[in-house]
Amino acid sequence: MINELFKDVDHRMQMSVEHVKQELSGLRSSRASITLVEHVKVQYYGNPTPLNQVANLSVPEPRLIVIQPWEKSLTAEIEKAIMSADLGLNPQNDGVMIRIPIPPLTDERRKELIRHVHQLAEESRIGIRNIRRDANEQIKKAEKDHELSEDNAKRAVDNVQEMTDKYIKQIDEASDAKETDIMEV
Repeated sequence: MINELFKDVDHRMQMSVEHVKQELSGLRSSRASITLVEHVKVQYYGNPTPLNQVANLSVPEPRLIVIQPWEKSLTAEIEKAIMSADLGLNPQNDGVMIRIPIPPLTDERRKELIRHVHQLAEESRIGIRNIRRDANEQIKKAEKDHELSEDNAKRAVDNVQEMTDKYIKQIDEASDAKETDIMEV
C-alpha cells in the first residue's frame, strides 16, 4: 500500500514538473525557438491543429523562425493564428513560407515575462505541496486504521517530504534557467 502511494506521489509530482517545464519553454526569450510557436493552433479543415503538425518549423538564425506549411493554402491561416496567439510576434508571409523575426525584448517586457515565470513556478510549487498534503493525509489515515506503525508512518512522511523537496528544487532550477534566458541580451 505504501509503495503504491510513493509511486503515485512520485508520478504526480513528476507530471507537475514536466507541465511547468513545458509552459516555460513556450515563453518567449531573446532567442528564436520553435517551442514559441509549435503549439499554436491552426484551423486545418475545420479542426484546431498544432502548428507543428501542419508545417515544418526551423530556426535558421538566432533571431528568426521559419515556418514552411505543407500546403500553401495554409500560409494565411497560420499567419492569422500566430497573430491571434498574442506572442508579440509579427509574421511575414511571402505566400510560400512565413518568417518570424524575433525582436529583442524591451526591459518592460522582460520584467513582465519574469513575473509570469515566477507565477508559473509558484503555481507548480503549490501543486506539489497539495500532492504532499494528500499523501500525508493518506499516511495518517493508514496509521489511524492501524495499517501502518507509528515509526513506518513517520518514515513515510519523511520520504514524501524528500520527494517534495526534490521536485520543488527541479521547479526552481527550471524557473531560474528561464529567467536567465529571458535576461540575456
